[in-house]
Amino acid sequence: MTRLEGKVALITGAARGQGAAFARRLAADGARVLVTDVNDEGGAETVERICAQRPGAAVYQRLDVSSEEDWAAAIERVAAEFGTLNVLVNNAGLLHFAPLAEHTLADYERLLRVNQIGTFLGMRAAVAPMTEAGGGSIINLSSVEGLGGMPAVTAYTATKFAIRGMTKVAALELGEKGIRVNSVHPGMIDTAMIRQFTGEDTDLSPIGKKVALGRVAGRRRSPVSSRSWPATTARTARVPSSSPTEVRPPLMR
Repeated sequence: MTRLEGKVALITGAARGQGAAFARRLAADGARVLVTDVNDEGGAETVERICAQRPGAAVYQRLDVSSEEDWAAAIERVAAEFGTLNVLVNNAGLLHFAPLAEHTLADYERLLRVNQIGTFLGMRAAVAPMTEAGGGSIINLSSVEGLGGMPAVTAYTATKFAIRGMTKVAALELGEKGIRVNSVHPGMIDTAMIRQFTGEDTDLSPIGKKVALGRVAGRRRSPVSSRSWPATTARTARVPSSSPTEVRPPLMR
């Protein structure tokens, strides 16, 4: 028997990258997974890939994490498909690069709604079903920027600090219900997607110095570079993703 046999998980932002990797890992460990995202095509591909290995182990549900109505529908769907929710991974997020003086209120509020409010709504929605189940595990994706800071990511850093704080409060409140709440703080991961925003020739090594390994995870590159981080152009991206072999979140024991 695998360690998550009989467990039910819901993962946000699971259409690609890190979220898709989480979904595949949970399914491989025996869980049944509700894959959610606003990228319907990518979500369907994640489910197809999981079900090719374990038929019926995953289904897709469209979920805008900033919508209370979408959260209610997702909780109903997971119960109808698989039963009581045991694991929630709040992975969905946006990343926006802009110097402070050029950071618009609209961009700040957009990240707030997805990263911070989305995590809040997810945790709140999970309380009732996990209490009914006698416990559960909530994993909130923060960032190293939820521990420190970096130029050009004011809104992103604010939301990741907020996720860290909300996680601490939720852990204290929900522990007596048998619900564990943890935050995960990955560093930047060098992917093709993030290179769409930083440029292929941008040196990301200054960011790597902030993490224990002293480097940015992801694709291996030549040290030749014509620009240094941070880039100053205002840009928005979904949070960069990682290799499926590099992620294994804390789950149900």
